[in-house]
Amino acid sequence: MANFWEKLPKPIFALAPLANVTDAAFRRLIAKYSKPAGPHVMFTEFVSADGLIRGNKEVLLRDLLYSESERPIVAQLFTGRPEMMEQAAALARELGFDGIDINMGCPDRSIEKAGAGAALIKNPKLAQEIIAAAKRGAGPLPVSIKTRLGYNKDILDEWLPAILEMKPAAVTIHARTRKEMSAVPARFERVRRAVEIRDEMKSTALILGNGDVMDLEDAARKVSESGADGAMLGRAIFGRPQLFNTTFQHSIECWNVEKRLQVSVEHARLFEKLLGDIKNFAIMKKHFKAYAEGFPGAKELRVRLMETNNSSEIEREIEEFLKKRTVL
Repeated sequence: MANFWEKLPKPIFALAPLANVTDAAFRRLIAKYSKPAGPHVMFTEFVSADGLIRGNKEVLLRDLLYSESERPIVAQLFTGRPEMMEQAAALARELGFDGIDINMGCPDRSIEKAGAGAALIKNPKLAQEIIAAAKRGAGPLPVSIKTRLGYNKDILDEWLPAILEMKPAAVTIHARTRKEMSAVPARFERVRRAVEIRDEMKSTALILGNGDVMDLEDAARKVSESGADGAMLGRAIFGRPQLFNTTFQHSIECWNVEKRLQVSVEHARLFEKLLGDIKNFAIMKKHFKAYAEGFPGAKELRVRLMETNNSSEIEREIEEFLKKRTVL
């Protein structure tokens, strides 16, 4: 199986993995409304390798649900145990994924306690062992890494070489430290430094920048300024499944308030269909906040949407809102 990363157009625009956001329902919607361009690559939400192998596998497999429209699709996994990573990567290969991504940047304390996520920044040796294990399990599939500049401080010059020694296909740099979370602006000049380190090491790994990327124009600008191979867009996707579609980006006619709210109903129905039996509908409310924003009456609609419990109630509230809007 070929390394899909090598075939992607540049600059690469990727959809970031966001917990309880970029699930199977939302990704399917993004794929639909981002045609013909679409994200050049999508990632699943991060999934526990330990859970897949020794936990409630049937539930976690739903986090790895995907459709053909999302390709190339990468399974993002986390663990602090190489043997679990190897087995989970092998499972992802069996499930037909196009690649494996290892989360080495998540600041969740429970994940860090298990030696995974951002905790791996403090343990380069273990990080290397986990990358090697992922490669063994993934076989021909490319393995990539998503990480940060450092843990308590920026140690990119020591940390990135440790990753690149393991010859990953790509590395996404969230341009903040774990300590900074999202409390400070992302520093894309450090992504430029990551590119320099890559070139100094004569590595073939692609470098993607992540953090505060607002839209495709902003992504293109940041890529140009940093010299990176691409950018990953995360929080910008809220309420905008059409984000990666240049046709819709600036077209009020194509993506007006009515269209946006109709898509929110479609999103709610899809969530219930694919994940409603294992996930709480309340997860959808962060999406409704984003869909109902920036137009007259949005605040009042948001308040009502926050009180709903299923897609039928969402549909009713939005139908009533649009009727009133038409009358006015």
